[in-house]
This record gives sequence, structure tokens and C-alpha cells, in this order.
Amino acid sequence: MSGSNGRTDTHTYQSLSEDGPFGPVEQPKRSTGRLVMHSMAMFGREFCYAVEAAYVTPVLLSLGLPKSLYSMVWLLSPTLGFLLQPVVGSVSDHCRARWGRRRPYILTLGIMMLLGMALYLNGDAVVSALVADPRTKLVWAVTITMIGVVLFDFSADFIDGPIKAYLFDVCSHQDKEKGLHYHALFTGFGGTLGYLLGAIDWVHLELGRLLGSEYQVMFFFSGLVFTLCFITHLCSIPEAPLRDGAQDPPSWQVPQGSSLSADGMQEYGSIEKVKHSDAETELITQGRANKKVPEQRQRAMSMKSLLRALVNMPSHYRCLCISHLIGWTAFLSNMLFFTDFMGQIVYHGDPYSSHNSTEFLIYERGVEVGCWGLCINSLFSSLYSYFQKALVSYIGLKGLYFMGYLLFGLGTGFIGLFPNVYSTLVLCSMFGVMSSTLYTVPFNLIAEYHREEEKEKQQGAPGVPDNSGRGKGVDCAALTCMVQLAQILVGGGLGFLVNMAGSVIVVVMTASAVALIGCCFVALFVRYVD
Repeated sequence: MSGSNGRTDTHTYQSLSEDGPFGPVEQPKRSTGRLVMHSMAMFGREFCYAVEAAYVTPVLLSLGLPKSLYSMVWLLSPTLGFLLQPVVGSVSDHCRARWGRRRPYILTLGIMMLLGMALYLNGDAVVSALVADPRTKLVWAVTITMIGVVLFDFSADFIDGPIKAYLFDVCSHQDKEKGLHYHALFTGFGGTLGYLLGAIDWVHLELGRLLGSEYQVMFFFSGLVFTLCFITHLCSIPEAPLRDGAQDPPSWQVPQGSSLSADGMQEYGSIEKVKHSDAETELITQGRANKKVPEQRQRAMSMKSLLRALVNMPSHYRCLCISHLIGWTAFLSNMLFFTDFMGQIVYHGDPYSSHNSTEFLIYERGVEVGCWGLCINSLFSSLYSYFQKALVSYIGLKGLYFMGYLLFGLGTGFIGLFPNVYSTLVLCSMFGVMSSTLYTVPFNLIAEYHREEEKEKQQGAPGVPDNSGRGKGVDCAALTCMVQLAQILVGGGLGFLVNMAGSVIVVVMTASAVALIGCCFVALFVRYVD
């Protein structure tokens, strides 16, 4: 610093060692409005998910997609996400863009989601307008629609990790908990609105006739809602960019019990905790003199070090990932086949009958009622997310986690054993409990683990594991990867089970059994911070 005297310098380094980049710095309190703005991304994402759930299957069926390609459509996206999610999480931990570490990735994935929706909802119409030959038109329409579905699914699944890491970076521990509850609340609202709009018969309304078809109407609403929600999200809370000095200060400036490892590489959650001051400017200037900075940053982002960090993940993180995998496997097993279950088992319809037969019309009626059941699921997810804040003070995170799995397991079990229209719709509320649980509790536990480790590092506690090379982005990505792995397991395994059993009732019973196994796992193996 030019014009600084010795006494000022001494005071500067003392303040840095106490609450600067070497120890956990509590983020400022965020207003409720800012947290709500941050949660709008989840509203827009879930709205578009609901539209996909309502329209992708009709779109693919209307194109005449061969059954041999169905598994590829649903397995390609989660496979790519499972392989690439931790890589992007690690890269975002070390991103040095001026706009911040997470928001550039959120913006990119959001644009990819919009492009995917445009392709799968409008691909057939665009190809029909440009190509005259029926055979060529079919090939191009199927290809473009499949690309759109895979691109949308990939981006929508992928974007959850950066959004959660963005929340963790810019909020205090209390605000993280509030933010996660708002995320779950607006996730339910977005799904509810998406299912409601999808249930409207737009073909016979003026807007449907104006835009051409119900697919174009839903793209109009989806694109508008998604764009507004993501602009609001990206402008919600400022994100400080990562700088050289914040990542790798000279080793002689690192005090005892710092959050930096011995070799100067960044560890848990410390890269964003830098106060903007003249002292920081001097620290950054001196830190750039260290020639190992680029080399260490490159090593931190390499695939080899990333895999090593994931393999050496502390056991309690690994158990949390396994419990998340079990929960999402149970949840997706039920949700992906629920409307088909309503049509075939509850309403006794036949999807393979001719389209003008009574059996097929009954099946379609069951599918429509199943969509209303999914709407109940989304609405109850929002309501339960609101009451979670009160429940956690009485039963804790362990009680919330256990109760979510238990209620879902019992609810799906009763639906499978007693398939009745009204009881099934009532028990759809248990799906909302599970949905809210999966969106909040595991990430709350991640935040608890991070806070505990930061305190131990600050106090210089012996035996704290070395987790260099991993940050909040990697941890959130590892947890989100379990969703993609669950999709792979469900997509690859449930079809085989249905063919073996000859009935989709096996899907609901499988979901119940897996959820009840998850109850035992979250009670016995998941670690909870006191």
C-alpha cells in the first residue's frame, strides 16, 4: 500500500489473521427478499420440469419414436451428468470470472435449458415447415427432438449443484438454512403451476389457435417464466470474484490454524471469505509473487486430483451421498411411472388398445387424474417446506430425514396394496414430503459439515482430514450426482422389473421397499452434527 506506515501494516496483518482469508468469516445477513430472489431459479427450473413431464412423452409418441430409442433418451442425459457434474463443480470452485464463480455456469446451463426446450417442443413444427419428404422429415424431427430432450434434462439436472454452491458461498449458516427452505418452497410452487398449465386444453382456446398448437403455447409460457426467474436469480446476491491472493497467499503469511493446507492449496469454503480492503490489495499483490499459484490451481482442477478428492471423501460425506441415492431411487421409481400406474392399475385402462376404444379412453382419464396427483405432490411439497422450519427445532435434521423416507415408504406401500382413486390422490401428499426432504435436508447437512470443519480448522484441532482440492462446489456436485445415478438405475432396472412382473404395480412396491430401506440407512449411518 502506498503511503502506509509501519504501524498501519502491523495492524493490517493482525486483522487478516483474525478474521480475514485465513479463517471462517461470517457472511452478512441476507434479507428475506434477497433469499426469495435467489430461490426463483428453483421456481423456473421446476416449472419447466413439470412441462417436460407433461409433454415429452406425447411429443415422442406423436413422432413415432422407436421403442429401442426410449432407453437411450432417458439414460444418456443422467449418464453425462453423472460423469461431468463433479468436474464442473471443481472447475467452478476455481473459476476466476469477474462475475463470480457460480453465476457464469448457471447462466450457461440456463441458456442450454432454453435451447433444449425450444428443440423438443418446436422441433417437429420447424422440420415440417422446412422439409417436404416424409421419411427425411421423420428422421430429422426425431433427431432434433431427442437432442432437445437430452440437452434439457442434462442442463436441468446439472444446474442444481451450482445454484446450491452459489447459496452456500454468499450466505451465513442461518441464511443457508432459510435459503434451502425457500428453494424447496418455490420448487413446489413452480411444479404446481407447471402441472396446472399443462392440464389446460390449449388447443380449443384462442391462444392455442394463435400460436399454432399447445406445444408452442407451453414453450411461450416456459420460456417467459424461466427467463424472468433466472434474471431475478442472477441479480439476487452479489458474488465476489476469486482472486490469486485469496486462493494462494504466501506461506509465511499463513498463521496457525488457518484454512489453507500446508502446500498452499485452497480448502473448504475459504476461497470466498476475503474482505475487500486495502489490506487485501497488498496481500493479493504479494501473493502474485508466488510462482506456484498457476501450477497449484491447475493441479487442483485436474481430473486426477478431483478423483483422488472424491475417493478420499470423508466417510460421513460418503454415507450422505448413499442415503441421497437411495432416496432419489425410491422417489424417481414412483414419479416416472405414476401416471401410467394410475391409468393401468387404478383405472384399469389399457394403453395398448386402439385409440378409439373404451379401454384406451379410460387409460387416458387415469393419466389425467395422475397429473392432478403430481400437482398435489408439488403443492404439498411447498406447504411442508414452510412447516419444516418449525419442525426442525423439535425433531432435528435426523427426525426430518427419517420422517420423509418413512412417510413416503408407507404412502407408496398403501397405494400399491390398495389402489383406489381417492386414497391414492390423498397419499400423493406423501410424495411432497419426500420431495421437500430431498431438496433440503441433505444440503443442510452439507452446510453443517462445512461449518464444523471450518471451526475445527480455525481452532487448530488435530486430526482434521486434509480435503485440499475440494470445495463447496465439488461437495454439492457429488451430492447432485446421486440424482443422475438414481435416474440411471431406475431407467435401466425398472423396465426389466415391469417386464418380469407383467404389471406396473411392481414399480410402486419397489419405491416403497427402497424408501423403507432408506429409513434404516439415514437412522443408522448418516452423521448428524449436534
